[in-house]
Amino acid sequence: MAGQGVGAMTDARGAARAAAGRRAVRREARVTAGAEELERRLADVLRGGLAAAEREGRAFWEETAARMVDAQAPGLAARARELAALAGSGPGWPVRMLEECALLHLLARGWLRRDALPGDLAATVRMRVGLPCAPEGEPVPDRWSVLAQYDTVEPPLTTRRIWVHGARSGRTALVLSYGAAGRPPALSLPVGGVVEAAAVPYPGAGRSRVDLGADAVVTGPSHDLALPAGVRVAEAVAAYGAGVAADPWAEHRAVTVAGVVPVLVGDLGQVVDPGTGRALPLTSGFLGGAGLWRLVSLAGGSAVTVFGELGHGGLRPLSAWARDGPVVSLA
Repeated sequence: MAGQGVGAMTDARGAARAAAGRRAVRREARVTAGAEELERRLADVLRGGLAAAEREGRAFWEETAARMVDAQAPGLAARARELAALAGSGPGWPVRMLEECALLHLLARGWLRRDALPGDLAATVRMRVGLPCAPEGEPVPDRWSVLAQYDTVEPPLTTRRIWVHGARSGRTALVLSYGAAGRPPALSLPVGGVVEAAAVPYPGAGRSRVDLGADAVVTGPSHDLALPAGVRVAEAVAAYGAGVAADPWAEHRAVTVAGVVPVLVGDLGQVVDPGTGRALPLTSGFLGGAGLWRLVSLAGGSAVTVFGELGHGGLRPLSAWARDGPVVSLA
């Protein structure tokens, strides 16, 4: 009887896996149909000219986004929705729209030709299209220092981004946590704290996301942190370029720049390497927040190390520290 029970459980698990496989195949077919429709719509936009897209306004792109939702491709839907806000959005909007259309076209083509892509890039395309993925790499046991944590709200989800740095691996990694229906994400780690965990990476080209696992042990703020040493401004820009080459749809890349001084000139701000004169502009959103004044106060006119996310709009500082000081959250 016991053998029959085990056999029934095995059969049930096998049937569940088979059913899940069939659902995945059906979803991929729907995403493929959506990507093909998206390609036709983009071709129509370029054939009619961007001026026609401006006349149509948001309606065309909102309807396109709805079609991508129907195709179960939320990543394509989100990018189509972003295009809705670009038409007539100020000086230079045709260039911005053409750039975003090109990235959307590249993503759709990547999905349609995913079988011909290298494994990491194919995984990145699946993730950017909006298909779920699970951590599957080799675990990285380490003592992870918490560098930054902040939330973004995109109804109906709140996404918490937590950046950590491994003492032994020297790896800077991203942990994502989600909260639904107005609830905050469950995972919260103190900036300047330490997590002992065997982090498992997610697949994808140039990706830094990991899962810390259920056995992670979190301690409070610590003076014994293993912080990234940081690079010069030129190296940070090169690292951002390499990240975009690996994942063209990445909005930013984590960087740590060492020996920089925050400088404010009117409404503009930047961090400057006094040795080379090279600088990184600060994002407009950061310039309007309290984090800017914490950064300026920490530096006091001297050089500091800044950790943040570097994108095409500049550097968004998330934390900073002086030579022997604690990590100061700027997010």
